[in-house]
Amino acid sequence: MNVTIVVGGGAAGLISAYFSAKNGDKVVLLEKNEKLGKKLYITGKGRCNVTNDCDEREFLENVVTNPKFLTSAVYKFPPSEFYKFLNEKVPLKIERGNRVFPLSDKASDITACLEKYCKQAGVEIKLNEKVLKINATNGKITGVTTDKSEYKANRVIVCTGGLSYPSTGSTGDGYKFAADLGIAVVPPVAALCGFNLKGEDFKPLQGISLKNVSFTAEFNGKVVYTAFGEALFTHFGISGPIVISASSYLNRKDLKSVVFTLDLKPALTEEQLDARILRDFEKFKGRAVKSSLDYLLLKAFIPLALKAAGISGEIKNSTLSREDRKKLVHTIKNLKFYPASLRGVSEAIVTSGGVSVKEINPSTMESKKIKGLYFAGEVLDIDALTGGFNITAAACTAFVAGSSTEE
Repeated sequence: MNVTIVVGGGAAGLISAYFSAKNGDKVVLLEKNEKLGKKLYITGKGRCNVTNDCDEREFLENVVTNPKFLTSAVYKFPPSEFYKFLNEKVPLKIERGNRVFPLSDKASDITACLEKYCKQAGVEIKLNEKVLKINATNGKITGVTTDKSEYKANRVIVCTGGLSYPSTGSTGDGYKFAADLGIAVVPPVAALCGFNLKGEDFKPLQGISLKNVSFTAEFNGKVVYTAFGEALFTHFGISGPIVISASSYLNRKDLKSVVFTLDLKPALTEEQLDARILRDFEKFKGRAVKSSLDYLLLKAFIPLALKAAGISGEIKNSTLSREDRKKLVHTIKNLKFYPASLRGVSEAIVTSGGVSVKEINPSTMESKKIKGLYFAGEVLDIDALTGGFNITAAACTAFVAGSSTEE
């Protein structure tokens, strides 16, 4: 009988532990926290966007880093199977963007579901026990050393997560285990986080949430990301659903060469917007330009747009030249901001980087160097966009690692 140690009691750890036990292994799951699934509790603002009701191809389109590596795993355990697996013990619902949540809106129900699966399969769960070292001899796993004991095993599955939300216990332990065993680790960086912006122009926008805007990120003049939806200005810069996804495409680029563009009126062409401004100017004839735009833009954006267009807000709207009006139109549809830096991995939803997938067999999640050593979930150099795709990536890699057998 295989003896499997699973390191980490998050989504990947619980799923790999269950499928290992179902496979006939004697399984011990070691979690250093006082409870399981700590990071699951805060996902989806505590509601846990656990997966996405999409097919395998759509899932892979939403994986930013190393989608090819995940192809085998997601076809073995696709989102539809993950949905069925969870739905047997916790009722689910599908919301906008095919996002899947527990019907109760309680992330704790997902953790409880996975824990129940593990206990029914005979997994021994040990909390408050920190793994210090993974032991291997002659390229084969022999067990693990914890702060409380020594465990013999011929399989170890590392599911320690990344570096995001360190308060949940994601402190990069898995990277150290891998490096100590000679396995390459891609330096981790933040993914799915906001940006600090340069300058002070954005400061009056703090707290403003924009719905139905278009956001584009260019690197060296080339568009690398564009999206439509909601953006949020904060005390540090810019965030919100359509912005944080950009970080996954920019986190390894020199931000000095990056420009953000917001289209505040994406539903209107420049011609239509010009006609709208002319109507407003006619309606408020004789007013200053700055007080003629109240029905078009949020108040905080008016001085910013006028400054960016190089137009004085004090002049009468009737004296604004056609050329300047066109500049204003173009600016409203192309308002520029300049990122200074990412917000940092401790605030990121996920970590980009981790155990190099070149070191891992994609069909089994086993290390190519150390027999019996497996990795699953965020500890690997894989990351995806928001919408339930990251937990799905954790689930399919965990299924494969758990289902693999040692001969």
